[in-house]
This record gives sequence, C-alpha cells and structure tokens, in this order.
Amino acid sequence: MFRIKRLYLFMLQSFLPLFLMTFFICLFIVLMQFLWRYIDDLVGKGLEMSVIVELFFYAALTMVPMALPLAILLASLMTFGNLGERFELMAMKASGISLLKTMRPLIALMIMVAIGAFFFQNNVLPIAQSKMYTLLLSMRQKSPELEITEGVFNDQIPGRNIFIEGKNRETGMLYGVMIYDMSSGYDIDQMRIILADSGRISVTEDKKYLVVRLYNGEQFENLRGQGTRSGNVPYRRESFTMKQLLMLFDNNFNRIDESNMRNQYVGKNMAELNHTIDSVSARVDSIGRVHGRDLLNYPFFNQPAYRIIYRNSRPDTVYRREVTLTKPVDIDTLLANVGAGHAKNVYSQAISKARRMKQEYEYTALLAEDDMKSIRRHAIELQKKFTLSIACIVFFFIGAPLGAIIRKGGLGAPLVISVFLFIVYYIIDNTGYKLARDGHWQVWQGMWLSTAVLLPLGVFLTYKAINDSSVFNVDAWRIFLQHRLGLHQVRHIEYKEVAMEDTNPAIAREMLDTLRSQVRDYIASCGNGSQSYPAFFLKGFDRRRLALLQQGTEQVAEYLSNHRDKMLVNKLSNLPMLRNLWLYNVTPSRWMAVTAMVLFPVGVPLWIMGRRYRKELINELNAVLRTADEVEEML
Repeated sequence: MFRIKRLYLFMLQSFLPLFLMTFFICLFIVLMQFLWRYIDDLVGKGLEMSVIVELFFYAALTMVPMALPLAILLASLMTFGNLGERFELMAMKASGISLLKTMRPLIALMIMVAIGAFFFQNNVLPIAQSKMYTLLLSMRQKSPELEITEGVFNDQIPGRNIFIEGKNRETGMLYGVMIYDMSSGYDIDQMRIILADSGRISVTEDKKYLVVRLYNGEQFENLRGQGTRSGNVPYRRESFTMKQLLMLFDNNFNRIDESNMRNQYVGKNMAELNHTIDSVSARVDSIGRVHGRDLLNYPFFNQPAYRIIYRNSRPDTVYRREVTLTKPVDIDTLLANVGAGHAKNVYSQAISKARRMKQEYEYTALLAEDDMKSIRRHAIELQKKFTLSIACIVFFFIGAPLGAIIRKGGLGAPLVISVFLFIVYYIIDNTGYKLARDGHWQVWQGMWLSTAVLLPLGVFLTYKAINDSSVFNVDAWRIFLQHRLGLHQVRHIEYKEVAMEDTNPAIAREMLDTLRSQVRDYIASCGNGSQSYPAFFLKGFDRRRLALLQQGTEQVAEYLSNHRDKMLVNKLSNLPMLRNLWLYNVTPSRWMAVTAMVLFPVGVPLWIMGRRYRKELINELNAVLRTADEVEEML
C-alpha cells in the first residue's frame, strides 16, 4: 500500500497553505496594478457589474504568469525560514536527514506545478487573453455615461459642447443652457449656437439617441456654408418657445468580434504559433527568392539589353543599335553625339527609374520588416510557454535554500527579499523581452536571459545551504576579502574563562624557540626585502616556507590562548597574522620572470608594489620575533 512518509507530509502541510495564501495575495496585487492601468477605460461608462466581474476574472487568469513565480519564491522562503527559526531544520539534520531530502516532496510538487503552468500557458492563457483584450476594446468603444457638470463645457456628446449654469438634481431640469453644435464641421462658419433658459435631457429606450428639449431660447446659424459668395455673411436667427433635438449617443455595451483577437499572437497555442511562424517565414523566404532572382536576371553586363540611340543631323532620323556591355562605360562619351536636350531626357529617365526602383525596394523592405516583427512576436509567445515553468523551479531553488540560510520566518525579511529578487527578475526579463522584440537579440536569447541569470544563483544558494556555509556571515566575507586582496588582518584573542587544556610552559617555550629559529632563517634568506629590479623577478621569496611559518604562528597562538595569565593572552594579540601574497614570488618559472622583467610597462609597477609588500613582510616577521621574546619572558 502506497503511503507518504510523515516527513514528506509534514513538508507539504507546511508549504501548501503558505503557497495558496501568497499566491492569492500576489494575484490581488498585480490585479490592482491592472486596475490602475485601465481605470480610465472603466470609469464613467455605466458598465454592468457582470461585465466588470468578467473582465477581472479574465485579467486574473492573465496575471497568473506574473503572480505564480513570486508566490513560489515567497512561500518557499517563509516555509524554510519558519523551519529554521524553530530549529526544526537543525533537528532534521541532527537526525541524519539532509536538506535536499527535506526538499524532495516540494521538488516533486514544483515539477507538477511547472507541468501545470505549461498547459495553462498553452491552453488556458490564450483564450483568457483574447477575451480580456476583446472586453477592453469593447469598453473603450462604449460611450460614457452622460453627466452634465455645472459651470464647465461638457464635450461628452460627439460634435457638441454643452454649458449649463445650474440644474435641479431632483427633477433633472437644466438652467442657462448653451449648446455649440459642431456636427457639420469645426469651422466657425459652420457652427450653430443655441441658447435656452431651461431644458431637459433624456435617453431613448434603445439607448442610442439623446432627446434634448429646450424652452424659451434662440438659435444662431451662419449661412456662409450654403454657397454664398458676397462679402457680407448672412446668418439665421430663430426664436423658440420649445425646441427638441435628437443627438446620436449610443450608450449600449456592444461586444466586438472575438475572432479578430484570436488571430493575434496572444490568442494562439503552440500548434497555431508554429504554423504561423512557418507560413510567414515561407512567405518571407519566397519574397526574398523572387527579388534575388530579379536582381540576378537584371541586365547589367554581358547581356545585350542596352539600346544606344544616335541622331543624325536631321531631327526625324534616329538610329538604334543594341550593344553588349562587358564593362562600365563613360556616359559622357556615349552621349557625346546626342543633343543636349536628349541627353537631359536620358538623365531624367535614369533618375526616375532609379528612384522608382528605390521606392519599390524600400516598400518591400517595410513589408519584410513587418513580417519579421510578426515572426518575432509569435516566437516570443512560443518561448513564454516554457519560461514560466522553468521560472517556477528556479525560484523554488532560490527561495528554499535562502530561507534555510537566513532562518527568518513570517512576512518580514522573506517579503523584503522576495520583492527585491522579483524586481531584479522582472527588470532582467523585461529587458530581454524588449531586446528580442526589437530584433537586437535572438528571441531565445532574450526570453531566457532572466533564467540564465537566476539559475546560477539558485545553484549557488542550494549548494551553500546543503553544506551549511555561512553565506550571510559578515565576518566570513570580510576575512575572505582580506585574504584575496592582501589586506592587513588584526588578531583578536579573547581570554577563556574555562579551557579544556592548560598551557604547559615547557612545551610553550619549545614551540616559541622553534618558531623564532624558523623566522630568523627565513629573514636571513630574504635579506631586507629591498631587492633590485632583476632580483625581484629572478629571486623571489619562498612561499612554501612562508606557509609553514603561517601554520607555526597560528599553532603557537592557539596553544598559548589557553594560558591562565590574562596579560599573556592579551599580548598574543600583537602576534601578526602573516600574509602569503603572490607578489612575494611573482612568476613560478624563469622564462615568465624574464618576460615580465623585459616588459617594463608591466614589470616596473609590479616591482614598486612588490618591494613595499616584501618590506612589510620583513617587518611582520620581526614583530613575530619581538612578540615571541616578550611572551617567553612572561612565561
């Protein structure tokens, strides 16, 4: 009978609630971002609640590829951070369970999530995107709800501006109405002006027209547009007690055809994307072959295609002869026997033909560029079917070991780290997308750029977490940089209240004598460190013996740190920490040393720096001798 191990069940029970919670939180956040982006298309349109809910449902499905990786990163950080904070990971490791084995059920879960994300991207997301963009376009084409504001010109009705001084909100009566009718054109000679003491606006039952009833007013209309040619411009003035206007104002919500959006790259699955890429690529290749064949067949040289025209002294006599050109000819010589007017005509025809051919090739290039842009768009959508799945796995292998390293649960530190990493991921991914979209990079390079950057980070963090390495230990990084950069290090030895082993003075004196003897021999072999330019490259310091001196110094410091005399232990802090820099022996082989010595632009800076570091080494060795003498006196 198949049974899940208790450890695996515990990990799933710890991870799944956090994952669901963070997923819906992240989805809500990105959905609010969508709302802020398209708020202008929704406000004031009088849309039904069912239409808005439908739009938000499809938008939520569209935002899943952005919310899912962030939710996995945050949930894995919180899960392993909680386990580390409660010392449960330490108990598992003490029981012989490695971190990788602890992650095993969640790795299997992430693989299933990645597979589900692929099918979601391929089957669900194209339909959701096409429906969402169809609804957005339909909402943009819908007329806004008519809301007449007092004291300002309202231009919500196409072709008309309405101004009112006041209105009765209970009865809907408008007072001090002024209407600028520009339905016949925006020229001032074609504008009508209507003034009325009061009025009322209503909507027809089909919500396609506005009925404007005006009371006690006048209408002014310019008649220049009726064909009059006189200098005086006639106009018409009309007074009325009640006047009714019918204005086109479609206030219904009309959905556009969804099939148009399904034919776009955002509404296609893998099979449809591959089919479109192949068909457009075949069309581009065929156009390229046709133009290539035309260029090859175009008569340049070695083809009898140029007709040379000669004119006799008589204007009506023309001789035509077809010749074969094997090399470029001098046009001036060719047209020497032709009249100036005919030569000018020949030049004009040649320029016109060159311009026409240039325009044809530019137009063909524009068509080809549009096709290439379409290919890139479809290829980007094709790559997105896979990048989401891989991003889920990569983010898990970043979040889980990072949570085990920082050992901080809750929503504090994990949230900050998750947001920072996701912002980095989003910037890199968006940069790669734009480079691929504009054709600066190959599509696969741009779309997989973020994965290529974050995957090594996930491998590094997983390796460090499995080996219990101190990734965020400031002292460890400081010591590492000091070793690599050759910086001075200060020895810090604290007095031990309780020591496992007391210091034997006889053994301590023997260790100090051995160390001083080795240091004196090394100083004697090195001299004072002020070596000449050739000696610096040909005779360096013995770094192997220096490594033994380092080891002996550390052994003496470690052994004497157990002494009961607090002043003696404090004196050990004066014992220098010897450095073993590569400038002590620049080149291991003689021919490399000679080469570096001959190349003065390289050799002289090395010699100047090396002399300084070697003198510092001699001073450190002398400090070891002085400290050893003082410690021996205290013993």
